[in-house]
Amino acid sequence: MELKNHWLAANKVALPRLLQWVNLRPEESERTQLMFLFYTTVSVGLRWAEDSTVALFLDEYGTNLLPWMYIASAAMSAGLVFLYSWLQKIFPLRQVIVAIAPCMLMPLVLLILVRWGSHFSYLAVISVFLLRLWVDALYVVNDLNTSIVANQLFNIREIKRTYPLVSSGLLVADVISGFSLPWLLQYTSLNKIILIACVMILLGSGILFYLTHHYRAAFPQTPQRLIPEEQASRQRFIKSPLKSYVFSLFAFVGLLQVIGLLIDFQYLRELQANLSDRELASFLGLFGGMLGLCELSLQWFVSSRLIERMGVFFTATLLPITVGFALPGVLVLLNLIPAMQSQSFFWGLIIVKFCDELLRYTFVMSSGPMLYQPIPEGIRSRMQTLSGGTAEAIATGLTGALIFVTLLFCGRFVPVSMQKWVLVSETMLIAGTCLTVVWELRSRYVELLVLSVARGQLSATNVGLRFFKQGVIKALAEKGSEADKRSCIELLAQMDSLGAAEVLAPLLIKLTPDLQRQSLEVMLTGGVNPVYLTAIRPLLEQSQETNPEVFALALRYVWLAEPNPNLSLLEEYLSPRQNSLIRATAAALVLRQGTPMQKVVATQTMRRMLTHKLERERVNGVRALREAVYLQALRIHIPNLLQDESLRVRCAVLEMIAATHLEEYYSALIAALYYKSTRTTAISALVGLENEALEMLLRLATNIYKPEVVRMYAWRTIAQIGTQEALEALWENLETSWGTTRDHILRSLLKIHKQPGLKDLVDRFYESRVENLIKQELKFLGEIYAAYIDFQTLDQEENHQSSQRILIVSELLQRALLELELDVKERLLLLLKLLYSPEKMQAATFNLRSLSVVNLARGLEILEHTITLSSKSLLLNILDNRPQSEKLQHLVEAKIGEYENMVVSDRLHRLLTLSNFLSDWCLACCFHYAQVTHIRLTSSEILVSLRHPTGFVREAAIAYLNMVSQRVLRQILPQLQKDPHPLVAAQVKELVEKYQVKEVGSRKSEVVIK
Repeated sequence: MELKNHWLAANKVALPRLLQWVNLRPEESERTQLMFLFYTTVSVGLRWAEDSTVALFLDEYGTNLLPWMYIASAAMSAGLVFLYSWLQKIFPLRQVIVAIAPCMLMPLVLLILVRWGSHFSYLAVISVFLLRLWVDALYVVNDLNTSIVANQLFNIREIKRTYPLVSSGLLVADVISGFSLPWLLQYTSLNKIILIACVMILLGSGILFYLTHHYRAAFPQTPQRLIPEEQASRQRFIKSPLKSYVFSLFAFVGLLQVIGLLIDFQYLRELQANLSDRELASFLGLFGGMLGLCELSLQWFVSSRLIERMGVFFTATLLPITVGFALPGVLVLLNLIPAMQSQSFFWGLIIVKFCDELLRYTFVMSSGPMLYQPIPEGIRSRMQTLSGGTAEAIATGLTGALIFVTLLFCGRFVPVSMQKWVLVSETMLIAGTCLTVVWELRSRYVELLVLSVARGQLSATNVGLRFFKQGVIKALAEKGSEADKRSCIELLAQMDSLGAAEVLAPLLIKLTPDLQRQSLEVMLTGGVNPVYLTAIRPLLEQSQETNPEVFALALRYVWLAEPNPNLSLLEEYLSPRQNSLIRATAAALVLRQGTPMQKVVATQTMRRMLTHKLERERVNGVRALREAVYLQALRIHIPNLLQDESLRVRCAVLEMIAATHLEEYYSALIAALYYKSTRTTAISALVGLENEALEMLLRLATNIYKPEVVRMYAWRTIAQIGTQEALEALWENLETSWGTTRDHILRSLLKIHKQPGLKDLVDRFYESRVENLIKQELKFLGEIYAAYIDFQTLDQEENHQSSQRILIVSELLQRALLELELDVKERLLLLLKLLYSPEKMQAATFNLRSLSVVNLARGLEILEHTITLSSKSLLLNILDNRPQSEKLQHLVEAKIGEYENMVVSDRLHRLLTLSNFLSDWCLACCFHYAQVTHIRLTSSEILVSLRHPTGFVREAAIAYLNMVSQRVLRQILPQLQKDPHPLVAAQVKELVEKYQVKEVGSRKSEVVIK
């Protein structure tokens, strides 16, 4: 029994280690194993069939018919691909991928029987051609089947780790079939070997049936012609980018096929010239076996890690780069060796073929399915069929035609000694073109991933201002929705507030009153200009028809823009018969520019309005004061107006204080931030003050005893001020703050980062500062993981002897640590948003927040192709959904974090030294844990928490103090009775009654906790 348990324990350790060696995760192992078995079994059969038919074909026809074979194979493969695609429309995907291989074996068996039993030599000859053709078609269908199944079973991140192992099934098949084929040839004929191959393919199809049945949830249950309307709409949105991406992918797959066929043709021609048919079959088997061993080692231990670390596009370029440089290089090098000159092409092409196969069936084959992941899932398999299978088919046909034309051309115009170099040059040219296509493909890859998440938004940075103004003029002049026209004016004000008057002034007389009011406000914001007086005066001349608000705005614009205004004309507007808004506007203008006597009359008018019983009178009076300069006699009314029962009046007073820069009342603006009803107005007023309000706002924002929501709006207000001093203050506090304060500052910076006028924000404040902040967050994350692991380990070890209360509090503390981890992850994403494209980061964040494993993988993939920091791989591992122990290991390996197993008391003290970084709830949980486990804390740790701004943290510290030192608690209870938090107040009241503390001591007690 002990041996058995020991064996199980050893296997529990060995399995994760084995998975780590092959870069595989436990939850992926079963799917990967089944896919590997299916692909290996089918590939063994296909490899036996291929080598046998190649030997029969070369024996029967030689290499002269190879170009025609390529052309015929292209036509055959294209037809099968379209059939395969059509079947996906008619039948569910699972039925198609399971049934296609057995159905295709029937013609193959029929051709063998025809060749076997035929008495006519010409039928036997034709059957050899058709056999070779049909095996090529089987390869195309099998590769499509495998990649489609993999894309359904694995997400975009999993497939980087799993598909190299799955595709290694072909390499294992190379080894098995390569070394077994010479042995089989000793006992049977090539025809019988093809039949044995068919049996192996059927066995692999059976494994595929079990796999798709076991994971049938991963496959769509309906044919593709029944795509839901919502999904179809989404696909239409990305139709144009999708077409460009699929076209580039089509070109990439096709060019790789052309490179492979050009090398294959030259390779087979050399083999046929130097070997007999049985020697050739044996050589192909041995070559495939040796190649398979090398490919297998590379695929299992290097491929997935290289793809995950360097990216899919780096590995995709390895084949064209290697072939493009290795082919001429090897041939030239061998020609320089005297003993090898006669067979330089023979051995050179064997070496190049070896490199081509090695890279093609490791890195390229492993990364191929990943390139289809950005395509929407509903049409992915069909697109994969068409772009993959059709591209290979067309490329095969074009290569056949190219080889045929090249041989024809060389036979007539090129010397015999140079003919072989023509095909070498063509191969190099195709390899160079392939590299260009990979570069284009990479740029579209992330774009399609982002577009598949959310639609892009119109911004001022991607719209031409001149054309936009023309569009606004057209929209305002024509019939249409007033809401749309209002939006046009708002957008125009955002994009060009100074030049908006040029567009709006000529259209004023034609607009509705609401649009006239909005337009005049925009024009006044941009500054008055006498040029537009002729367009505005008609609004004053039609006084009875003009809306009072529009009239008042036009009056203000005309008198401010007029070089020498006649103020006596304004006196008639001071009459009580006039609308209160017009009367107030006229009074404010007189106070601004009038004579002393005129100002006295205007002051009396304003005083009557400010003390009037009607709310409308008071509001209009206060609003008019924003334009006044002379306020001395009216200041006495401001305190009463700030306490006015009308919210509209109070908001108007706040706006007036900022507009007239009344410094003695700036405190009222800060106080208004505390109330939801006046907060928006207060923020707008403080932003208008710019740097004048900066010091006040910083005092409020950095005071931890102020309400959290008020501090948050203070940071947002500083960001909206947007001056250089405000930005510097934000960045300085960002580097010294932590937790929620850092969150507020980051979100504030991001709001201004999106504004067109503040581009290159990070360039101004250096990218290294953001990277240092990211390292700080990662280092803190290491502390969180270390604490979580230590507390979790302690629970597992002492679960049998711990009380129920200790277990509950321990679980609460661990949950608080996990919530801290989520907070840090969110801050990491906010920091990355400062560095990279908002669209890409928004798409990545949206996916990372999703509970779907597929969406999480998509978000990580976007980040991988966006982040350029040295810590990119570490960030991806941290943001992935992995165990905390694994993430801590990554941090330790990166030398950002350290881990030393600690006893629970030492770990708790370690956490409390980081109390400024912990969340309030986590800090409270630390004290509750110390209370239930009777861990002794230092006096400084307790006193800091007794002064903490959050009530439940103080409550936890008092509860701990009650346990550890009741004498000290009785000394400080009198001071604690004044605590404003109801939770703490109730707790203190209960303790006072318990200890019968009857009076508050007159002297302060010194508390010394040993």
